Amino acid sequence: MRAIDIMSRPVVTVIPDAPAKEAARILAAHGFTALPVVDDERLVGIVTEADLIGDRVPPDPRFPRPAGEQRHAGASVGEVMSSPATAMAPGCDLATLSRALLDAGIRAMPIADGGRVVGIVTRGDIVRVFARSDREIAADVRRHLSIYGGPDRWQVDVCDGVVRIADDYDDETDRHVATLLAEAVPGVVEARTVTATGDRE
Repeated sequence: MRAIDIMSRPVVTVIPDAPAKEAARILAAHGFTALPVVDDERLVGIVTEADLIGDRVPPDPRFPRPAGEQRHAGASVGEVMSSPATAMAPGCDLATLSRALLDAGIRAMPIADGGRVVGIVTRGDIVRVFARSDREIAADVRRHLSIYGGPDRWQVDVCDGVVRIADDYDDETDRHVATLLAEAVPGVVEARTVTATGDRE
């Protein structure tokens, strides 16, 4: 599965000169956690909930402020954004993208093609993929396989995202292609082919 298979598009973006308050309004209105920041359509940064929270909430006057603490509440997106922003290509493996999100402790990854933002993938997008029902997954796998081998050739069963594909023919190439096609379907955890002689990887 690739980033392009699940990314959200078109992408809502902001420019560096936009007011930070406007970025906060967009995040709140859409339920986003981050917005790519673009200048002339090229990715220059990303502004997140954390960027907007930092130094923007004034301390309660009833509590003493720590000595030496100073606030620098940026007025524009360019003042508060994280830059440079990490981005991945549309064709990157979703497993690699997921690991990058976790390793960096971030919630969203811009997807860029030649520096131009074409999509975004969030942790929520990935969770939604794995929340797909087995029935939806099976229907998509059958559709992919019917294009390759014709309708009614394959028997498909799905349980908790694990796909079992049965085929009357014992062809190693067909088994390999069927497995690859099934594993490209969003929500598939693993795909196995089965013939009259038993399980095949």
